[in-house]
Amino acid sequence: MIRTLAKSIREYKRQMILTPIFVLLEVLMEVAMPLFMADLIDNGIDKGNMPHIWKMGIILLACALLTLGFGILVGRTSAKAATGYTRNLRHDLYYKVQTFSFTSIDKFSTASLVTRMTTDVANVQMALTMALVVAARSPASLICALIMAFLLNARLSLIFLAIIPFLGCGLYLIVRKAHPVFEKVFETYDGLNNVVQENLNGIRVVKAFVREDHEIKKFTGVSALIYKLFTKAEKYITFNGPLMQFSAYTSMILIAWFGARLIVRGDMTTGDLTGMISYAMMILMSLMMFSMVFVMLTISQASAKRITEVLNEESALRNPEEPVMEVKDGSISFRNVNFSYSGDMNKLCLYDVDLNISSGETVGILGGTGTSKSTLVQLIPRLYDATSGTVSVGGIDVKDYDIRTLRNAVAMVLQKNELFSGTIKENLRWGNENASDEELREACRMAQADSFISEMPDGYDTLIERGGTNVSGGQKQRICIARALLKKPKILILDDSTSAVDTATDAMIRASLREYIPETTKIIIAQRIASVQDADKIIVMDDGRISAVGTHEELLEKSDIYREVFNSQQKGGE
Repeated sequence: MIRTLAKSIREYKRQMILTPIFVLLEVLMEVAMPLFMADLIDNGIDKGNMPHIWKMGIILLACALLTLGFGILVGRTSAKAATGYTRNLRHDLYYKVQTFSFTSIDKFSTASLVTRMTTDVANVQMALTMALVVAARSPASLICALIMAFLLNARLSLIFLAIIPFLGCGLYLIVRKAHPVFEKVFETYDGLNNVVQENLNGIRVVKAFVREDHEIKKFTGVSALIYKLFTKAEKYITFNGPLMQFSAYTSMILIAWFGARLIVRGDMTTGDLTGMISYAMMILMSLMMFSMVFVMLTISQASAKRITEVLNEESALRNPEEPVMEVKDGSISFRNVNFSYSGDMNKLCLYDVDLNISSGETVGILGGTGTSKSTLVQLIPRLYDATSGTVSVGGIDVKDYDIRTLRNAVAMVLQKNELFSGTIKENLRWGNENASDEELREACRMAQADSFISEMPDGYDTLIERGGTNVSGGQKQRICIARALLKKPKILILDDSTSAVDTATDAMIRASLREYIPETTKIIIAQRIASVQDADKIIVMDDGRISAVGTHEELLEKSDIYREVFNSQQKGGE
């Protein structure tokens, strides 16, 4: 885990190294000051030696100024190292997610990935800040102060050796109890984010069905669970304070008691006792800071583990060593293809698919809900890989292509396409960032979108709200089709992407596609037979299998499923 997280340090290695060095120098100055103070008391104040008092006073002032200077340097370098590291960590997480296959995204869930890139990274940043400063200061201060205390009075210093094991055992028990609870807390945060995300995305549905109270109840339930878990963890953590105070005050009382007896016997000077008390406070403060680091590391360990899981996730979709960098044409072939989302051959969604589609053909895919129509076409651009069998494009196995090259040759308009915050122009240029204004209009004319865009007050510069909530479903679909056309793909897949437009507009879109991009292979998934009946061939799917393939007329004769759908839609129309 540490090795994986350390890869994000990169250009901040210098600050990571300098911070502990400055901390050590600051500690050395602090440790030296009680020694000089003891000398000031014994050889200056007790003897009335003013020159020595001035000399030691100047030395103490210099030590204080150096301590201040090193403290400022520690603050600057630690802040830069921690914030810079977490910036790199967020970048690495986000970049890693971009490489994920749909299988990996399904594994983690969107809400969990958001939590890991926000809350978990913030926890790691706080832990790193403490680790750089406190975790470096505590051992250094503890060791130096113990050495100086033993130099002043070895017998009195044995008190520390008795207190430290007691404190260490107490901290170990606290961490052991609290850590599993914090792991559950961050898992529950995923659930909270999921509830919020679902509510905000479906807020119109919530209000339409007057389900605000139900959603509030869901949120309150998850929030109450987080409160309960955090309270339980904090109950264990709160033992840290009393444990530290008990250890500190016990040490101080014992040092004062035995030290006073030694002074009376003449075995110890007042200055030495003052120094011992100072070193005792340093040792105990070091232990207290160390316990704070333990608490923070306990919290952040669960977060670090969750971040590491994402960084170590290997996408099932990888480029071959020598990928093919050009897609020759839009021909498609499926050979004995089986597919399961889990990779388990006993849980298949597609069974024994054999299919040939020539370049430039228009192919319709028809079937009931859950017949794996969308799953079939998602294998073409390698959104998923076939569990067994071969999918080929342009006569070459899709696994042999460079993934970016393959996906640039395949344009998909999915059932749930997204528009992003920005202007219509900016959304369209996702298809081709270098497209001219005329090319944008041409693509929109083909998608029957130019007319309604032109009527908007700002035309193509109209701002689209997040998710495209300020345009209708049909308008959104047509903008998404235009965006796909701008890629000038060899294969165009329309996955039920005209379901929100009227039949006349649907017909005009299909006519434009036939006329303007005849060489592009067009695959149209639809529920309406009218949307696919003029295709070169129509594929009828049933329960993950290809039930029949043929033209409209051929399927009316030989496919009971197709005939039944056609008759039901004809009666519905009448």
